[in-house]
Amino acid sequence: MWDRYGEPLSLDEMASTAILSKFYFSRLFRELTGTSPGRFLSAIRVHSAKSLLLETGLSVTDISYRVGYNSLGTFTSRFTWSVGVSPTRYRTLAHAGVPILPSVLPGPHDDGCPTRVHGSVSVPPTEVPIRIYVAAFKDPIVQGAPAACDVLDADREYSLHGLPDGVWYLRAAVVATGGVDPRPWNRQPLFIGAGDPVTVRSGHSLRVDLSTREFRSFDLPILLALPELDSWQAPEYEAARPSAG
Repeated sequence: MWDRYGEPLSLDEMASTAILSKFYFSRLFRELTGTSPGRFLSAIRVHSAKSLLLETGLSVTDISYRVGYNSLGTFTSRFTWSVGVSPTRYRTLAHAGVPILPSVLPGPHDDGCPTRVHGSVSVPPTEVPIRIYVAAFKDPIVQGAPAACDVLDADREYSLHGLPDGVWYLRAAVVATGGVDPRPWNRQPLFIGAGDPVTVRSGHSLRVDLSTREFRSFDLPILLALPELDSWQAPEYEAARPSAG
């Protein structure tokens, strides 16, 4: 998929490449990645489109065809749903050095809301300074703006406030703070983490400890949904932290 995302890959073709029936391939793929082959391919295409929007001067129409879409409208809708802004606005904001931050995120320490999910994030030993992003999503696929997000260093726990009642999926990404490539398309997390689905009920505080591991080729491109990392320049720590209130 990473090599041929611009082609009209079918489930039959992907399963044949893996020398499996399409039914067993789909089941195995979901067990390994947490999502279906089709949705994984869609995430790769949006990730690749973001790179082309920033690296090249290609039109949005040309980019849509390069990443495997035959319809500009379908591509624009998918991109906007996954990233939170249209392809054209994404390019404009990124080149202006404006972080593409969701405007609806609650402050991480808004004590006016009694519902809270909090915990620690364990990170493998590393010699470089790090920053940790923890976010909650409604879908197991990491896309769109998170419902809550916290940014922290290794010395404190995360805290997510204001999550509505329901089932949420927690995701974490650990990035280096020094020597960060200013080009978003060349940045990858050092480690990523995911927790089991969390059921939130009003007035209840939940503790969920997360562990992280190295990024693997069958992991979805998690930085799609952590907009703080997607500005043209690498964000500063204080600027990336959501403000309270």
